[in-house]
Amino acid sequence: MPAVFSRLAAILVAACLLFTSQALATPQRAAAADPGYLMVHFTGEGATNQQMYLSHSTDGLHWNDLNGGGMVLRSTVGTRGVRDPALVRAPGGGKYWIIATDLCISCGQSWDDAQNNGSRNLVVWESTDLVTWSQPWLLNVAGAIPDGRNAWAPEAIWDPETNDYVLYWATNATLNGVLKHRIYYARTTDFRTITAPQLYIDRPGTQGIIDTQIIEVPSGVGDYRYVRASGDGQITLEGSNSILGTWTSLGNLSGIGLTGSQVEGPMWMKFNGTDKWALYLDQYATSGGYMPVLTADPSNPAAYRKQTSTSYDMGGTKKRHGWILNLTAAEESRVLARWPNTAINRLQSYNYQDRYVRHTNFDVRIDPNVSPAQDAQFRLRPGLAGSGTVSFESVNFPGYFLRHSDFDFQLAYDDGTGQFAQDATFRQVAGLADATWSSFQSYNYPDRYVRHYAYQLRLDPITTATGRSDATFRVTS
Repeated sequence: MPAVFSRLAAILVAACLLFTSQALATPQRAAAADPGYLMVHFTGEGATNQQMYLSHSTDGLHWNDLNGGGMVLRSTVGTRGVRDPALVRAPGGGKYWIIATDLCISCGQSWDDAQNNGSRNLVVWESTDLVTWSQPWLLNVAGAIPDGRNAWAPEAIWDPETNDYVLYWATNATLNGVLKHRIYYARTTDFRTITAPQLYIDRPGTQGIIDTQIIEVPSGVGDYRYVRASGDGQITLEGSNSILGTWTSLGNLSGIGLTGSQVEGPMWMKFNGTDKWALYLDQYATSGGYMPVLTADPSNPAAYRKQTSTSYDMGGTKKRHGWILNLTAAEESRVLARWPNTAINRLQSYNYQDRYVRHTNFDVRIDPNVSPAQDAQFRLRPGLAGSGTVSFESVNFPGYFLRHSDFDFQLAYDDGTGQFAQDATFRQVAGLADATWSSFQSYNYPDRYVRHYAYQLRLDPITTATGRSDATFRVTS
């Protein structure tokens, strides 16, 4: 953020100090010099699709899947599934959070379960660089709501009036004898503790509301500082000059043929360097994923324009209910370096060629007929330590790497320390038993190699023919 501020300073000061504070506080701010966009989303039902995925775009309309279309974060808490993520950048740019619904449909939970006895928690990750993320934690937001039965579709926006975040989400609860989804809010500074939840949006009668996302609009565009889009039977637009103040109904998008029976999950994006926005809508009724509608005035329902299918490209994976962040050049560089389209490989044993290196309950061994197959799949990343080295990142537990500890191997989450980096880094050399295969020399114990013993993976000195065979592997698809 400091670099972006310096590039924008002349423009912002000329505009006025108030506009400066708003621009710095806006999580989705855009600037002409900012190069691209990052979307966090999920892809569908089931345990694998209900995780965190990332996509990148240079123009906001044509998207490329990062990490080869594979997940980038996996929830290991709560229901162990996540949907509807929001990506929040701190005003100073030094911290980021992903907040998501703790929900896993078709993996042990039905829609009825989720609505009436679902998780009252959100799942939260934290990062200081947008690429190295903490382990996830649960944030109980709905437990204190009377008859609160779930917590869905979280969002957050920085409130410059109080210097904290307004965190808001949908909860199905009974109020005044009516059971339905309403939007509640709480304040937070760290997404670990919150104020007591309060009712935020309640539609009349039995009409529920689930998906709401707010943007801050620059001065001079429309009549309101903030505009929110909500899924409440339609895609309804409202405007306000205060996040927690009075909101005015502006209409909905049914006039351009987009009703709540067709689309949900509104997701805003401001195009860099222009006063033009895309409102992405999830075509849930046809399982079509996201589509953009464009506007130069978010507060005017008649100003939105549907796009032809040839004018945008959502990439290889389906994009569902998520969040778009306008990237700085530094952020974009880090993100693209962390999640390139790296091939998926397996490590085949030289002397037990029906067996492959795999993780099971975070232990590491060689086994035949690995199920699920992803337990034996890894991406060979550039080494976490040293040059010309490799590290093995799990495909189905991204962020987890093969790491030795007391010369035994485990699949462990990268904690960002130098010790972890060294323990998870290896030099790929000619196979000790067959030079056409590969062996892997420890980075911090160069007299030791990865080998199996009694089918368990170990880090050992190699002094015998059996050891050389045990320490030889083929990198295969």
